[in-house]
Amino acid sequence: MLGRMSGPSGPGSLTRLLVLTPDFPPARGGIQVLLHRLLTGLEGFDIRIVTLAGEGAGEFDAGSALSTRRVQVPARAGQLRNVALDAVALREAIAFRPALTLSAHIVTSPAAALIRRVFGARTVQYFYAKEIGNKPRLAAFAAHHADACISISAYTSQLLREHGARPSLLRQIAPGVDLPADAGALPAERPTVVTVSRLADRYKGHDVLVRALALVRRQVPDVEWVVVGDGPLRGEIESQVRAAGIQDTVRFVGAVSDQERDDWLRRADLLAMPSRLPEGRLAGEGFGIVYLEAGAFGKPVVAGNVAGALDAVEDGETGLLVDPTDAAAVAEAIATLLLDRSRAARMGAAGAERARRFAWPVMAERVGELLAEQLAAADAGSRRGAT
Repeated sequence: MLGRMSGPSGPGSLTRLLVLTPDFPPARGGIQVLLHRLLTGLEGFDIRIVTLAGEGAGEFDAGSALSTRRVQVPARAGQLRNVALDAVALREAIAFRPALTLSAHIVTSPAAALIRRVFGARTVQYFYAKEIGNKPRLAAFAAHHADACISISAYTSQLLREHGARPSLLRQIAPGVDLPADAGALPAERPTVVTVSRLADRYKGHDVLVRALALVRRQVPDVEWVVVGDGPLRGEIESQVRAAGIQDTVRFVGAVSDQERDDWLRRADLLAMPSRLPEGRLAGEGFGIVYLEAGAFGKPVVAGNVAGALDAVEDGETGLLVDPTDAAAVAEAIATLLLDRSRAARMGAAGAERARRFAWPVMAERVGELLAEQLAAADAGSRRGAT
């Protein structure tokens, strides 16, 4: 528990924390979930969020205890949306006078850097992996102008070091996981493999899974692969399924509610998502929170032996890490877990235990401790400047 901290409002007051992000609920995505769970779990802070508006935002904010300033910018504005977001962030900083700024994406780092220069608010910058490869110069700028950098995995830390981040400023803090109120298994008609992901990035490995499931059927003829998620690649993946002749093995359920997603995890025998490194070997899976989510339901996983999955999965303990480009290796891992029920159960139990160590309150406390360290460093600097 962090309790109350000293800050710009005086001893014993809540510390004003300004959070800048283009990604926040009700929009869906990993960063959105991370920030919402983190900010609702932080104690000792007066939090002000500056983020983009979107469908359903008004209703979401009305039911939220978090103070949120939405920036109305048309989606067709493209990169100008980030410029508008940074401009509003500066105006909000004038009124809010933060002691600390949490820049939750590199696109808000220019505003965070200027707020630090004008108001002396130290900056903590989040990094996830994919954005570092997509915008290397901006990522380097964000790391250079931050007082501390949070990376979500060892892979992300490696990318940051390669882009000039000072190792002394890096703090590795994984995303957290929601622990289900009921993780009990639900009955399934067939041996079930589930994949949970937006169908927007080829590196997630759906194409490899199509080829792998064609091989798995030789050992487990009645296997079913349930594809949870939707996106621009759905038509392409459906065409691959038809070309492989495994339509009766695959069920596309699309974008579903959190409850329905959880129900599929409860029905599943395992989760498979063999994410790989995309071309250039930059980006890919920053962490892979879905592997922990599956573990929270007691399910073993099959994942790629690269990038963030190396942190999310304990190979041989909570799942199997394999070459994500090798359909035969992926198929062998899936078939092994479907046929060896006792081994799968042991891995699932280990995954559930590991998930408890990554529960959101635990990870929020770690971020809170880092923010407290930055506040203490700022206070120490002020005292030195006054002597």
